[in-house]
Amino acid sequence: MTTRTGRRLAALLLGPTAALLAFAAPAAAAPAGGLDADVSVGRLVLDPTERGYQGSLPITVTNRGPAETYFSVTIVEPVAGTIGNVSPDSPCGYGPLQNNRRLVNCSVPGPALKPGERRSFSVAFQALTTPRDVAMIATGGEVSVNVGDGNPAIADEESFVARFRSTSGSLRHPVPYVQDSQARASISTAAGATLVRQEDGSYQGRLPVTVRWAGDTAHEFLFVEATTLPAGVRIWGTDPQDLPSFFTNFVVPGGRFMPGEERSFDVLLRAEPDTVPGDLGAVTFQLDTQWGGNVVADADPADNTASFAVTAG
Repeated sequence: MTTRTGRRLAALLLGPTAALLAFAAPAAAAPAGGLDADVSVGRLVLDPTERGYQGSLPITVTNRGPAETYFSVTIVEPVAGTIGNVSPDSPCGYGPLQNNRRLVNCSVPGPALKPGERRSFSVAFQALTTPRDVAMIATGGEVSVNVGDGNPAIADEESFVARFRSTSGSLRHPVPYVQDSQARASISTAAGATLVRQEDGSYQGRLPVTVRWAGDTAHEFLFVEATTLPAGVRIWGTDPQDLPSFFTNFVVPGGRFMPGEERSFDVLLRAEPDTVPGDLGAVTFQLDTQWGGNVVADADPADNTASFAVTAG
């Protein structure tokens, strides 16, 4: 059933971290009150899998101050849309995009660190791009440790790179990884939808829809808006459905796409009981790619729309 809500869809889809909390990006400043910390990072190696590349970044935080203290780390991902869970689980929140890449702040897992204590954890990464037969590298990753309960001061920071292992297992002679900047999405529908009268007097029906995805631009989800909709006709969900629909729009089910992926599903439509049977008019769907709260420009906008007729009988 369709659920109506005024919350932004991005709040539902920001990512897999345990909690998503608003935060202010830390300002570069000396630690206050004698608090001090050190952060060190290992290598981020992304291995080819059946679904893009996956790997994890080891991080170690050391409390160098005189008091037992909570810490958090702020991470800038080297490749847009790749950062995932902290292990062990830890609450995280997203800041504004930085050069189109996400900036994520996560509490250091566990209790406050005692003076001199070191704690290690890892951050998962997944790059949804087609594995290649050459090694690749992406620069620009950063990790900083922030001291105190909500204290924005940066105590220490380190940079890191993402190394993509080739399909043959090599990390040698890497070439720069260049991510797409434009989306390559398309939508198509059946010729039309027929709504059938139900026991409660309403009319309901299904419309088969196919969404295709090419390229590897960063995205959180694909979103469809009915830019034209006959009076009394509503979107009543999708099948399958993994997020709410909103009467005039829906999120393409299944989460993020791999290059070359195609998904077919049904859009559920409903008309009110007082609908007069017959031709109800045309519906037009507009498909958009969402990233960081913005619509990503598509390389071919012409195939981002699909129109069909709706009848009730």
